[in-house]
Amino acid sequence: MEKVRTILLHRSAYADNDLEADALRAYLKDKGVFVVNLMSSPGAGKTTTLTKLINLIKGQVRVGVMEADIDSDVDAVKIAELTGVRSIQLHTGGMCHLDAGMTKDGLDGIDISDLDIIFLENVGNLVCPAEFDTGASMDMMILSVPEGDDKPLKYPLVFEKSDLVLINKIDAVKFFDFDFTKCEKYIKMRNKDATIIKISAKTGDGLPLVADYFIKRIQKHKEK
Repeated sequence: MEKVRTILLHRSAYADNDLEADALRAYLKDKGVFVVNLMSSPGAGKTTTLTKLINLIKGQVRVGVMEADIDSDVDAVKIAELTGVRSIQLHTGGMCHLDAGMTKDGLDGIDISDLDIIFLENVGNLVCPAEFDTGASMDMMILSVPEGDDKPLKYPLVFEKSDLVLINKIDAVKFFDFDFTKCEKYIKMRNKDATIIKISAKTGDGLPLVADYFIKRIQKHKEK
């Protein structure tokens, strides 16, 4: 019997998207626009955190928001009403993630000409969004205390990709079995360079540190 031929494929299944994402990143750098891909589980506090954060930085930088969901425009409307910044809704047509092409379509719809930073709130999910490069300038995620301190062990990729990890709902820690030391250790196991900031979107604790983080990142991004 003839030996079965094995062909090794080294080309990424996401290669086309990766190329489009790299091109989009270069375009954004040239335009001086900083795009942040925000990921988390549903209910971790993405929209509330964004609302509080935007109100802290909007006097210093020009902010836009793109909200991605399978359906509805609830979050985009809330952001616009509570912050006054430009906000649009992206419907993914049933897809559980955004890719570079979707991000570009969204950027075309929001008009980036007078913006410094755009927050792209990805679909609530810890798996699919982490698998697709959106072409954003950086990735971040929010982990909330009620989810447990072992999430970095269970969902490694999203932590590996995130430059910034916010541990949200620290005001509720007394009600949950959550160990900050263990959680930070697990995050660093996945990404030793990740910046970790503890926050409460409800009380505002820690958010000035996040605001300062983004002001510095935007300034650096604009350097040619």
